[in-house]
Amino acid sequence: MQRMNTTRLSMPVVIIYLCTCLFLTLPISLRAEDTQHSEDSSENLNPQNELARRASWSQPSEAENAKRLKNWLSDQSETNSERVSLATTTPRDGMDTLDYLMQVICIVQKQHQKLLTDISFMHPVEIARLTEKLTQTANNTFAIETVRLWTARKLIRLGRYDEAAPLLKDLPLDSSVDPTTLLFCRAACEYWLLRIEEAAYSVAKLLEREEELPVRYRQLALLLETDITSLKEDSLDHISRRMRDVTRRLELGHAGPGVQAVQSGLIDSLDKLIKKLEEQKEQQASGGAGSAGGSMSDGRPMEDSQLAGGKGRGEVKKRNLGETEEWGDLPPREREDALQQIGRDYPAHYREAIEQYFKRLATGKQ
Repeated sequence: MQRMNTTRLSMPVVIIYLCTCLFLTLPISLRAEDTQHSEDSSENLNPQNELARRASWSQPSEAENAKRLKNWLSDQSETNSERVSLATTTPRDGMDTLDYLMQVICIVQKQHQKLLTDISFMHPVEIARLTEKLTQTANNTFAIETVRLWTARKLIRLGRYDEAAPLLKDLPLDSSVDPTTLLFCRAACEYWLLRIEEAAYSVAKLLEREEELPVRYRQLALLLETDITSLKEDSLDHISRRMRDVTRRLELGHAGPGVQAVQSGLIDSLDKLIKKLEEQKEQQASGGAGSAGGSMSDGRPMEDSQLAGGKGRGEVKKRNLGETEEWGDLPPREREDALQQIGRDYPAHYREAIEQYFKRLATGKQ
């Protein structure tokens, strides 16, 4: 998992980051413990809730995915009969739907097997080539869409959001084997890449099935929604998150035009923020000078030939500052300590000058 410096992040961001990583690594069997399925989703939705509208997507059942896998294997049997036979006997062993389907696909189509073991160590250039290849393949949509979603989820776990985003782009919900994971991964990428409007849309789409989502999923989606709503563009919080995003990209070895564009945008945002603060300070200074009254209400300095507008009588009360002999008068022990300290910290002539001062002081007292 990509390490992040969470000590500099705000608490909501830290919580969202940890929950995102945790949930994406949970087996589907554990996630299902928090889910209460319903025969009719409309009965679970509260009509008084603004999110309780007719959902535009649905999660396929295990039986539906099994049927789609069977049909796909049947189409592959003519050219890969031995591999198909091996794939049909692959045990599930507690794997979630996406992991299991990826395992089966890799048995039949060995060109994808490298992803199961080497994706964590792939260079960004290799990931870019892989993404281009997967997104340009028009045939075999069941396998390609599943591989794209699985790969994107793996990259998100590694904190490589900018590389996962293209794999998720344009993936259809209606043909996905796991649209819940697709929407969540899409929202996570958009959130961490600070594509606020897109992230808000994906979260809202995910929450169309709020009552059917696992508790962990639902709580994290609501947390994302709250944080997105409170985030204002070009605010100090927004700028700090963009700085964090640039740091993450540079740590992953990304320094291309995309990162440079983000850096340029950061400089522009900082300039705007600094200018805004300077204008506020000038307004406050102008307002303070105006409230002082008199001819200086416009905040400009007083002319040299102009008399001040003060109304005091010019009388100053005299104070007794004490006898001058007391100044610099120290007890012998403290005086010697001071001289030793001066001898250590300053040149020799400093000590001589101060010794002469104390001698004159003592002579004056006598």
